[in-house]
Amino acid sequence: MPHADNWQGDVLRDLRGAPPQNAVAHGGQASTTPSRAGFHEQMAQPQTQEHQQAPAQAPAQPPAPAPAPAPGQASAALMPAPATRSPITRPSHAPDSRAVVDSALAGTARRPLHGEPLAARASRALRRVVASSAAREVAEITRTAETLQQPVTTGRQIAVTSIRGGAGKTTVAALLGTAYAHYRQDPVLLVEADPALGSLPLRLGAETLRWTTADLADIVEPQMSLLDVTGYLVQLPDNAWLLPGSRGQIGAMLDTATYGRVMVALRRYFGVTVVDCETLPAEVARVALSAAQARVLAAPATLDGVTSTYAVLQWMRELPPHMIAGTVVVLSSMMARPGIDVEAAAETLRSTGAGVHVLPYDRHLAAGGALRTELLSRPTRLAAARLAADVFQLSQKRR
Repeated sequence: MPHADNWQGDVLRDLRGAPPQNAVAHGGQASTTPSRAGFHEQMAQPQTQEHQQAPAQAPAQPPAPAPAPAPGQASAALMPAPATRSPITRPSHAPDSRAVVDSALAGTARRPLHGEPLAARASRALRRVVASSAAREVAEITRTAETLQQPVTTGRQIAVTSIRGGAGKTTVAALLGTAYAHYRQDPVLLVEADPALGSLPLRLGAETLRWTTADLADIVEPQMSLLDVTGYLVQLPDNAWLLPGSRGQIGAMLDTATYGRVMVALRRYFGVTVVDCETLPAEVARVALSAAQARVLAAPATLDGVTSTYAVLQWMRELPPHMIAGTVVVLSSMMARPGIDVEAAAETLRSTGAGVHVLPYDRHLAAGGALRTELLSRPTRLAAARLAADVFQLSQKRR
């Protein structure tokens, strides 16, 4: 079990290997989904020296005041401190495990497509060689990786929401969580705070669900270690974990008190937490936005989507300044040729003080199945990495 003095080595050794040994005892489960190819395999990310080395073990005796964390490592402040723990009360009855996709629908999915047609990929590769842009691209990727690997002293919470359904909210949350999990060494958590049949588990490739956000609110206790907590979560590739909002049943509810209790309890265990919220103006979504260190507002690259988003940003300008300053809008292109001038729309939205990123059309994302990074088009991977770095930088500015 990891504790405050040597948690980094224990976490990396235990969580990057097999699923937690106590997962069965806790009634938890681990995803059997094959690992996705990482962002660096698609983007030729250079590995920094700090990212390649395992964290050093801390002394067993109570240490002196901890030095600043090394680049690429999280602070020990993220982990619970007590070395002596009282017995933990386990729930007397574990909920039944349910499949993410019903067996009657499991065979309806077609083979996933690559984000770009083969001809477009070949043409893009040729242009990169002719234009000698590879060096500039590698330099940009290096800067992005360094930003995403910055240490944190307390867990960063990033809330993702939208004005209405179908705006790409869950897709954006999945892209962010996948990017953070790949680049960072500390554990990353994705929370589904949209219990009304949310699709985050499907997007992340989870196969079965058991414990939910509401369940964990009555279980998590201050003396729990990280391995205790992860026994109730769904394990994902690259040291990421998922807390579902429901088990695919209509009628599941999540109130603000339950959400707040879970998020306060889990914050110290994870370096970055990405929350897939309900759509605005739902109460839990408003609470999540106000409590997060950074906010992402997903919007479709359509005239009605941009208009609604602009109205919300105007409303946010009347709130405390950090709200709009810590907000990023993601315009997702739902078709290869959008019906608006996306760059002009982005400039109008930036005039409110919010940041704006454009997520290009991608056939793989448009299909709506499990996210596989190796099938994303190169522009999508680059855009997702830039978005993740920008949002993380904003979260670092807010304590």
